[in-house]
Amino acid sequence: MNFVESEERRDLRAAVHQLGSKYGESYFYGAAARGAKTTELWDEAAKAGYLGVSIPEEYGGGGGDIGDLAAVVEELATAGCPLLLLVVSPAIVGTIIARSGTDEQKQRWLPGLASGESRYAFGITEPDAGSNSHQIVTRARRDGGDWVLSGRKTYISGVDEAGHVLVVARTEDARTGKLKPALFMVPTDAFVHQPIETGLVSPEKQFTLFFDDVRLPADALVGREDAGLDQLFAGLNPERIMAASQATGTARWALRKAVEYAKQREVWGAPIGTHQAIAHPLAQIHVEIEAARLLTQKAAALDAAGDLLAAGEAANMAKYAAGEVACKAVDQAIQTHGGNGLAVEYGLVQALANVRLSRIAPVSREMALNFIAQFSLKLPRSY
Repeated sequence: MNFVESEERRDLRAAVHQLGSKYGESYFYGAAARGAKTTELWDEAAKAGYLGVSIPEEYGGGGGDIGDLAAVVEELATAGCPLLLLVVSPAIVGTIIARSGTDEQKQRWLPGLASGESRYAFGITEPDAGSNSHQIVTRARRDGGDWVLSGRKTYISGVDEAGHVLVVARTEDARTGKLKPALFMVPTDAFVHQPIETGLVSPEKQFTLFFDDVRLPADALVGREDAGLDQLFAGLNPERIMAASQATGTARWALRKAVEYAKQREVWGAPIGTHQAIAHPLAQIHVEIEAARLLTQKAAALDAAGDLLAAGEAANMAKYAAGEVACKAVDQAIQTHGGNGLAVEYGLVQALANVRLSRIAPVSREMALNFIAQFSLKLPRSY
């Protein structure tokens, strides 16, 4: 067992953090306020090789594993730049294609991810199903040599920035007649998408997608038609690991701001950080952050080793722990700042709605606990 990251990983973290700090939360939330994107940061991170760090070398990537990408996500969030599309595009779509795609699909889709020239979204959630893949009603049916896609997806991130969406649909097994999940790369100009108005302060927006008999070529199917849930979960584990990394990074960002303020702000002749009512909550958050980081690193190591079931267990625990401490950290940072915590110039109030998302997506804390209760504790299934 090794609880210390490699020197190479630590160097990667330092370099990414330096880049993220060059931009910071003022850049991130400033872009959101203007309705702009974080294109400059995305392009610079791509040029440095950070976006493609987990893409195989033969497709232009760095040849690292999901833990390297998790470090990139965490450090950018720690610098105040939680790039949501980074969680989706290289982590979910890149991992699924690298593991399940044909040689031609890998050559077609992965180099653009590594270079930053291509962005992909991921479409699984539906209005009546959430992320329950057993209840997905979006269907793909064969029509000659093509596929025809019909259905709807909701709360899909970054569609306005993506060239394609990796869509989870259900196909009918010709032998049994049963429906099973399958994955399709769908160009964003082939369907209608509408933005969802939310209270999130983020350059990356949410969308509802409408597929009205969208015709796709045969090679739009990623991997095997009969791969089912195994292929899907190969992408969901990295999704949870990235979500945990981003939440942990946000918690570290909020804690750093709170600690800096507690050292400088004086009341009754002493810094407020000398008072245990301020110091103890921050110390507790520091402990919880470190616990979430260790769980996340464990999940990434298991996933890189190919133990997907154990990685799924650790990833759900990491996502739960990180989501909880991220919300706690931002809230406590605002409390530490007092009235200043609600002032836009301090950069905390903008994160309040955003960090709340970490308890909901990509899997709610309740569903994460259901998974842990069922698989870790062997309790009876509740649904």
